[in-house]
Amino acid sequence: MISKKMQELVAGSSVIRAMFEEGKLMAQKYGVENVYDFSLGNPNTAPPDAIKEDIYDILKREEQIHGYMNNSGYEQTRNKIAAVTNAKYGLKLSVDNICMCVGAAGGLNIILKTILDPEDEVIVFAPFFGEYKHYISNFDGKIVVIPPNPPSFLPNFSALKASITPKTKAVIINTPNNPTGVIYDRATLTELANILEEKQQEMLSQIYLISDEPYREIVYNNVEVPNVLSFYKNTFIAYSYSKSLSLPGERIGYVISSSEMSDLKEVVAGLNVANRVLGFVNAPSLFQKLVERYVDFDADISLYKSNRDILYSHLKSLGFELNNPEGAFYLFPKALIEDDVEFCAEAKKFNLLLVPGSAFGCKGYFRIAYCVSAATVNNSLEAFAKLAKYYNDVVQ
Repeated sequence: MISKKMQELVAGSSVIRAMFEEGKLMAQKYGVENVYDFSLGNPNTAPPDAIKEDIYDILKREEQIHGYMNNSGYEQTRNKIAAVTNAKYGLKLSVDNICMCVGAAGGLNIILKTILDPEDEVIVFAPFFGEYKHYISNFDGKIVVIPPNPPSFLPNFSALKASITPKTKAVIINTPNNPTGVIYDRATLTELANILEEKQQEMLSQIYLISDEPYREIVYNNVEVPNVLSFYKNTFIAYSYSKSLSLPGERIGYVISSSEMSDLKEVVAGLNVANRVLGFVNAPSLFQKLVERYVDFDADISLYKSNRDILYSHLKSLGFELNNPEGAFYLFPKALIEDDVEFCAEAKKFNLLLVPGSAFGCKGYFRIAYCVSAATVNNSLEAFAKLAKYYNDVVQ
């Protein structure tokens, strides 16, 4: 029999993944063009045209491409990431600040493995990516959820101050945010950093800030995404190329540890060991060499922006309450009834696959992942209209 802990995980398996699997079955039944699957953040935009050629070129040029390397990854790749990041944000990172990892999820896990003792607390702001609670639980930590703060969905700093205890080890932020698309501006990051500095001194402890940033390049109207390393010393960044290069299945990313981190040497050693003992050993060798060529690549967000604009305008016209996201590729409207789970279940009758806000710790809302084809967006508009009409005519 599987472990009790795993039984709980299986029972509470990802709502998003369940919807994704259900969407595939519905597509077989009704036809792909008649099912509007907005469940999974799986980029529809193709990777850059040159990626296939670059992979072939790397395989031709690199004799030991499939071998082991330092657990932190290839030095040349890490140096390139450090150099580009330094030039862009005025930082002073070196190869030692970078640890290549198996996507941002792998990055978050090696960070938490490195810093958490049993019963340590990790604070998150709702709505948050639901897997955070599992990553924290992996290392016997405790998740502390700050309630949502609509309509802005920026952090509730009063609640944060009240939630920090001597057991607080880390705070996780996600900017641009999944599921709201909110970006933390300089004022927000400054206030957050001031609170954490104050609480570190008050508690005589270290509190780490972990910034989960797979959507950093998915930004609209030139909105700035400030680099968190410039605001707070004990900071990690977990980054993934899944979204910017449309390579989610390749699982490649990196962790940056701040040069000003008080225990940087020990942390870097910990990340190396965590990569190994969690079974990753190192990030995929071929794709380390590939992303080295795309460190300063500008993501093509034209499809996402078009999809966002069409859906946002349409949903507003139907009476939905929602913000226009500044980044990422999600809309987070308020459901037309309080029970978001029931609302999303009802939406399936119109072949709309939506994710309840409860999956992100925010009841009463739902998420639309608009990283889909333009055809899916345009074909779904009538279905959204029928869903809204149903609630206006029948429920209200």
